[in-house]
Amino acid sequence: MELVDVSDGVVTLRLTGACNGCPMAVMTLRHGIEWVLKEQVPEIKEVVAV
Repeated sequence: MELVDVSDGVVTLRLTGACNGCPMAVMTLRHGIEWVLKEQVPEIKEVVAV
């Protein structure tokens, strides 16, 4: 994954490798990456993929 931007509590990521285009990528983003980031950095409101 590649960090694209962090602005106003929204983290924008670009999923790469096997995650790029995978139908389960949204689930990985929401239930994996977003959960961990919010736990570590409470100021994060949302994580989105581009």
